[in-house]
Amino acid sequence: MLEKRYYATGRRKSAIARVYLKEGSGVLTVNKRGFDDYFPRESLKMLIRQPFEVVGKQDAFDCYVNVCGGGISGQAGAVKHAISRALQEYDADLRSALKKAGFLTRDSRAKERKKYGQPGARKRFQFSKR
Repeated sequence: MLEKRYYATGRRKSAIARVYLKEGSGVLTVNKRGFDDYFPRESLKMLIRQPFEVVGKQDAFDCYVNVCGGGISGQAGAVKHAISRALQEYDADLRSALKKAGFLTRDSRAKERKKYGQPGARKRFQFSKR
C-alpha cells in the first residue's frame, strides 16, 4: 500500500521551502542532509519545531525538506511556514491552532530595493550646503 504524503510550500524573504510530510518517527531531512547538520543554530531548530509543538505531534512525522534561496534564517522561516501548511493539509482541524499561533501567515517582509540618486534604500547621499 502506498503511504500518504502531505506536501506544502513555504516562503520567507527570498527563500522557498518544499516540505513532504509522512507519518513516522520524527526524522527531519533537509536538502539530503541531517536537520542538525543543516541548521546549526539552536534558535533556528526551535523555530522549525514550533508547528509540531503547537499541535502536539512532536515525533509523529518524518519530514523531507527541499529548501533554496535566501540565507539560513530566511530558510528556517520558510521551512516553518511549509511545515505548518503541510500539517493543515494532513488534518484541517489543526488549522485553528496554527492560525492562532500565526504560523499560516506568510511573513511578507523583504529587503527594500535601492533607489536611484541614493546609496541605499533609505539613506541619502551627504548634503553639503557649501
